[in-house]
Amino acid sequence: MASAMGKSLNLILLLKHPSTRIVVVPKNCKGYPVISFSNCCSSFSRRLHQQNQQLQQLLFGSKYSTTASAGGSASRDSNSSTSYYKKHLEMGDEELMRQCEMDTFKASGPGGQHRNKRESAVRLKHLPTGIIAQAVEDRSQHMNRASALLRLRTLLALRVRNSVDLESYSPPKELLQILPPKSTLRGSDCGPQIGPNNSKFVLGMQALLDLIFAVEGSVSQAAKLLGLSTGALSRLLLSHDSLRMAVNDLRASKGMKPLK
Repeated sequence: MASAMGKSLNLILLLKHPSTRIVVVPKNCKGYPVISFSNCCSSFSRRLHQQNQQLQQLLFGSKYSTTASAGGSASRDSNSSTSYYKKHLEMGDEELMRQCEMDTFKASGPGGQHRNKRESAVRLKHLPTGIIAQAVEDRSQHMNRASALLRLRTLLALRVRNSVDLESYSPPKELLQILPPKSTLRGSDCGPQIGPNNSKFVLGMQALLDLIFAVEGSVSQAAKLLGLSTGALSRLLLSHDSLRMAVNDLRASKGMKPLK
């Protein structure tokens, strides 16, 4: 009983911590509830990680599991066959939508007889990460929903990081597919280079950013691991505005010069 009370006290302290937000998602892909912790300071996150397994067993039982949050060090065991989670970007549209909360609203726009008077604008909130995407430009709610979902996929690629083991690093196929043919690691099975207009590009973009973050913004180090020259990788990073901004934000935080 004393042990249980101590663990409950730890949870109370967690709930009171000003930099912590807890998002409870009703069900994961196996039908089990999920608890997501986000916006924790690094030292508090480490302490939370150490206590989490005991706390969730005590309070909720074994059917609860924990997900990493966007913007943090999203650790993931990609080799675990027992993991309940797919990468968010590998999910189909309806599966990803089940992880979202959707709101509709009236978007401001020009007046006149063609003014949109219905709540056709769509806002999606991805519950596991808290990332929000919206679309307002179409008079059709269905079209805005599709556009918001595409934007959500891009934001997930830009903001959700997966851990990378640099010592045994081998680029995943989705990353190899967006690399230029000059890469010495590209095989014939990769097919032609995939560009930003391809729906699979976000998968490669996420994997590329995972590597860039793992090497702390060093383009030259990332290029070596991808079988490219530094110039070739720089050109790829500069070819997509969102990718360029994400890399330059990281480099600025490390006191490095931006890519131009």
